[in-house]
Amino acid sequence: MDRTARSAHIRNLVLSALFIAVGMILPFFTGQIPQIGRMLSPMHLPVLLCGLICGWPWGLAVGLILPLFRHFTLGMPMLLDAIAMTPELAVYGGVVGFLYRRFKKQDLAAVYISLITAMLAGRVVWGIARVLMTGVAQEPFTWQTFLTVGFVNAVPAIILQLVFIPVMMLALDRTGVVRFRREGEAPHLSQN
Repeated sequence: MDRTARSAHIRNLVLSALFIAVGMILPFFTGQIPQIGRMLSPMHLPVLLCGLICGWPWGLAVGLILPLFRHFTLGMPMLLDAIAMTPELAVYGGVVGFLYRRFKKQDLAAVYISLITAMLAGRVVWGIARVLMTGVAQEPFTWQTFLTVGFVNAVPAIILQLVFIPVMMLALDRTGVVRFRREGEAPHLSQN
């Protein structure tokens, strides 16, 4: 591994640790009222940002680590919720990072397409995880429950993610922390 690649690797490692820390702290702002916390899904934000900024392997890893790490260190989310959230968040981070890197022109349109696709894929995986856990959770997980909990009740979180993440990416582009790739440009090391 040459010096530039090692530098990018260390940068992504540090940023991923920062995203895990943000994911640990962010729910405290909404956790005092559990209904609001579930509506806003604050742990999703750092995972999605990590996938966009650091790439799919890092986003996937942060998504795998965050829910269970938060459960075992802070007691929330509850274990069954953390187990269902783990593959969901891993898919969020992996899919958003994978798709975003495939665009020749990395701009807000690429952010939105990657983000919406990852959010849909993550919800499907969450639904599958909940179905598989039906016997353990001792509560039925119906199609209606999937639609209600996964989409209808999640509208505030969906809106938050669709507004906050592109605004954050735009701000990071303007400050030079992350650069959108224009068509024809080679990928920047800061985006590997």
